[in-house]
Amino acid sequence: MTLSGDDRPGVTSALFTALAGTPATVLDVEQVVVRGHLTLAVLLATDGDDRVRAAALDVAEEPRHEGALQARHRRGPRPCGGRLHVTLLGAPLTPAAVAAVARQVAAQGANIDRIRRISRWPVTTVEVDVSGGDVPSLRRAVATEAGHLGVDVAVSPPAWPAAAAASSSWTSTPRSSRTRSSSLLAAHAGREAEVAAVTERAMRGELDFAQSLHERVAALAGLDVAVLDDVRAAVRLTPGARTLVRTLKRLGFTVALVSGGFLEVVQPLADLLHVDHAHANRLEVRDGRLTGRVLGDVVDRAGKAAALRRFAEAEGLPLSRTVAIGDGANDLDMLDAAGLGIAFNAKPVVREQADASVTVPFLDAVLYLLGIPREEVEEADAADGLDPADSLP
Repeated sequence: MTLSGDDRPGVTSALFTALAGTPATVLDVEQVVVRGHLTLAVLLATDGDDRVRAAALDVAEEPRHEGALQARHRRGPRPCGGRLHVTLLGAPLTPAAVAAVARQVAAQGANIDRIRRISRWPVTTVEVDVSGGDVPSLRRAVATEAGHLGVDVAVSPPAWPAAAAASSSWTSTPRSSRTRSSSLLAAHAGREAEVAAVTERAMRGELDFAQSLHERVAALAGLDVAVLDDVRAAVRLTPGARTLVRTLKRLGFTVALVSGGFLEVVQPLADLLHVDHAHANRLEVRDGRLTGRVLGDVVDRAGKAAALRRFAEAEGLPLSRTVAIGDGANDLDMLDAAGLGIAFNAKPVVREQADASVTVPFLDAVLYLLGIPREEVEEADAADGLDPADSLP
C-alpha cells in the first residue's frame, strides 16, 4: 500500500496503529519527505483479511480541511534539535512495533523524515531517520515497549563513526550457548559437578569472577593438555559470526575477540576468522599437564574494558569510534566504554544498560545497527564467490 500527500505529524503512527489490529506482518517500508510532500509505501504479508484494507483506507481517507502551507504554519517550524536513527529488528516485524516507535517519536515532538528497509532475511530490519529527537530520552521511551512487542530497537546518532569492534559473543557449544570451556574441561577430568557448584556460587554472588575462575581452574589440575583439542572441537561459532567479521574487515574495521574463557581455545577461532586481536585467560601448563593455575591477570569485567582501551590505543583510535558486543554482566564495563555497546542475546540487566540490544540468534544482525544493508553484504559476498550459507558455522 502507498500513502501520498502533505506531510504532517502522526501519519506513520496512525497507519501502523490501524494495522496493529490486523494479522499483517511488515516485510518492507519506505518513507520519504520531499519539500513537505510525504510518500509512504508499505509491503505487508497477509492472508487477504479485509481488516487490512479497511485499516489502510481509514487512514488514507482521513479528512483534512487545510492546505499544506496552512498546516505547516499551524504546527510551527520543523522540530529543532539533533538527528538520530531508530533501527527496528523483528522476526517477524509487526505493525504494532512500528506504531509504538512512531508514537514515541511524535510524543517527543520529533519528526520521521525517512524510513528504509535494511534487511528482509533472516530478520526484517527498518531504519528510521528522525529529526528533532534526543537519543537518551527516546531510547528510554522505546526500550520497555520493545521488550513487550518482541522486537529489538536501537536508537543512535545518525552515523556511528565506528572503526574498531570487540566482542565476547563469538562462540557457543552444542550443549548450551552458556556452557563454559572450563565446564567442558572439567567433564574430561571427571569433576564437572564440582565446577558446576563453583559456577552456581558465583551466580548467587558468593564469589566474584576472579575467585570463581581460580576455583574452576584449580579443579583441572593434572589434566592432560591434549584434552584442549577436544574442547576446541566442541566449540561452534555463533551463527552470523563469519559474516559479521568478514563484512567489518571489508569495511576497514579492526576486529578483536576478548573472552573470560581461555586463550588456548579462543586463539584458534580468532585465527580462523582473521581477527586482529585476541585476549583471554591463559592456562599454566607443565610437563604436558594443566597445573590448575592461570597465568597473568584474570580477564574479568574490568579486564575486558581494559582490553578494549588497549586495542583502540594500538590502532590509534578514540573509544568513541569503537563498538563492543557482549552478553553477560562481565561485559558491562566494556560496553559502557565503547562508542556503541551492543547486548547480544544478553541478560536483562545487560540489555537495560547497553546502547542497543539484539535478541535474534544471528550475530551479523549487528551490521544492521551500523546501517549496513543486507543486500550490500550479499553483493560483496557474491563478488567474492561466497554463498549466503557460509555465514553459518
